[in-house]
Amino acid sequence: MRLTLSGLLVAAALTATALTVHAQTESELSGREILERVEDNQRAVSDAAFNRIQLSSCRFGLQNNQITCAERPRVKALESVSINTGADNRDTQSISIVLEPAAERGIGMLSYAYDDPERDNETWLYLSALGQVKRIASGNSDDDSESASLFGSEFTTEDQDTGKLEEYEINILEESTESGRPVWVIDTIPTEERARKTRYARTVQYIDKERFVVLRADMYDRQGREVKRLMASRIEQVDGVWTARSLTMMNLVANRLSNMAILEINTGIDVPETFLTPRTLTDVAFREAELSRIRAQVD
Repeated sequence: MRLTLSGLLVAAALTATALTVHAQTESELSGREILERVEDNQRAVSDAAFNRIQLSSCRFGLQNNQITCAERPRVKALESVSINTGADNRDTQSISIVLEPAAERGIGMLSYAYDDPERDNETWLYLSALGQVKRIASGNSDDDSESASLFGSEFTTEDQDTGKLEEYEINILEESTESGRPVWVIDTIPTEERARKTRYARTVQYIDKERFVVLRADMYDRQGREVKRLMASRIEQVDGVWTARSLTMMNLVANRLSNMAILEINTGIDVPETFLTPRTLTDVAFREAELSRIRAQVD
């Protein structure tokens, strides 16, 4: 197809108009709307998904002005399955099972994340050595107990939460750059009710303006100290949605870090809802039969 000069001029004008509308739309987005877009992307890659994950943790230090492990990392291999449910598929159910090391094989965590602020998220942890399932409270309780660690890492159940944006005061602080990318810097402060369930008094997030991915998040305690920092890398498209394939959580108090590397992301998997139940944690025969069926869809 050949375009005339007038056709090229019209095309150029339309492109310029589209870019202007896009820029105006971006500039008019509120902090809440930006975070909703981020969470929509996260839900898109968690629906009917089967992932293989490597989780490594170590004490860290500085060497040649770079953060490095100061000891041999502890490495775990996991498989994770998730689906979206509820109204408009805005709730997420997920289960993660440890494959390696052999001594921890079978340890599992089941999580239900609800978008409704009136419903607390639910988490169950299964310790295979004890043969027991422990239900974990959402966030911190009134006695300041911390939310549960994910398999001994610096990630916690609270760090994995999505939804419930109504429980935060959200403000755009500025527009800046992070890792060479234009970002919005967004401040989130928990409401009085949410503050009773969280150890974070404030979180500052750096959101990629084009890809709507959190590139960095700084978490502060009630004394104003930065206690943890999340860094995202390997931003890639999965089914047309930008997502981080590598997440590093730094505990700035304990000088420890954990990296969650998502080695495989498989979506569109046939996952029965009965698999996302406490039975999967305790019934080894049921779990392995269902996992074999799920693996067969991607291997």
